[in-house]
Amino acid sequence: MAGPRPSDPVDRAHLTGVSRPSPPIHRYSPSAHLADLVDRYWIPVWSLAEPSTQSTLQHPVCLVVVSDTYARLYGVTRGRSSVTLEGEGYAVGTMLMPAAGRLLLGRPVAGLTDTWTDLAEVLPDGRLVDAVRAAMDAGPHDPGSHLRAIAHLEAWFTTFLPVDEQGLLVNRLVAWLREHPEVTRVGEMAAEVGLTERSLQRLVEQRLGISPKWLVQRRRLHDAVEALKAGATSLAQMAGDLGYTDQAHFTHDFRTVTGMTPGEYLRDQPSRASTKS
Repeated sequence: MAGPRPSDPVDRAHLTGVSRPSPPIHRYSPSAHLADLVDRYWIPVWSLAEPSTQSTLQHPVCLVVVSDTYARLYGVTRGRSSVTLEGEGYAVGTMLMPAAGRLLLGRPVAGLTDTWTDLAEVLPDGRLVDAVRAAMDAGPHDPGSHLRAIAHLEAWFTTFLPVDEQGLLVNRLVAWLREHPEVTRVGEMAAEVGLTERSLQRLVEQRLGISPKWLVQRRRLHDAVEALKAGATSLAQMAGDLGYTDQAHFTHDFRTVTGMTPGEYLRDQPSRASTKS
């Protein structure tokens, strides 16, 4: 059985730039048998002379994060997520699949939207967190330490298999929406998974704590971040490609959530900053 291995997925969520550098982040794919529960693991390790605020546009999934100072299960954050890193530290993060949050929490995740709960509230005992930290404390930069920490998490995640039918359905919906940028209507999403719009609303709220309409907006913004990082310069064309009626609506959505305009974010990307005279 294939175990976790290094991974380098396209970073569509992390709002990095020249003025917002990121610490080293090690990424790993899950073991094959956990593909319905875990998308990937990410492990940032930092040593900073000055505090650094990291901002992301969270994917439509719950997160498990074990750091050297806290252990939490996060619900979906509808706006921008930010965390300030200071001094030296690490975190072992798990980006779950859409199905997983409800299984770990034991109830619909709507109550976790825009907030988190201590991992102790959903763990059978505290040994898991202690084991993850012991593995990381042995060498935060060592891939061997990472794999040992992940192995402890994977043993826990395995206890939630198999994923239920509704969980598999919401996994398929989110994956399909990501691969179909032309889809902008809730009715199209409902038709794809064979549900009424009301049933789709209930499914997404229970499993993710947000609305189907939010899923479309977040996919649009992730697509925008990816394009801007790649150096796309025609914001008007980008707005059209994302399904906006005009550039003004695109700029409004992007600024409302990220705190900056698409143009400001583009100018802060390394490829653009390096061309300034």
